[in-house]
Amino acid sequence: MTMTQTVEVPASHRLVIDVPREIPAGKVILAFIPAPKNADDDGLDYEGECPICAAHNYMPNAETIAAIEEGRAMMRGEIPAKRFSSLEDLLADLRS
Repeated sequence: MTMTQTVEVPASHRLVIDVPREIPAGKVILAFIPAPKNADDDGLDYEGECPICAAHNYMPNAETIAAIEEGRAMMRGEIPAKRFSSLEDLLADLRS
């Protein structure tokens, strides 16, 4: 289960977090990711073409472009990220 919430970090950098009851008790991973400055910003440092690809005159194929767009959509929270409970589950998904 993943919970995402956008909050304002005060100048003191202190937050008090109330965790929803749907999150089971036990260890969790908290990730702090700066929010994009506007809705169109995907948080990447460049606009458009990859600077490494541009330097080498490289254009990725359609499958790679689709994977990049899927990753960016996950970063923006538009689609849920895939989570796996074991290496076997991950490998089975890669093979499918």
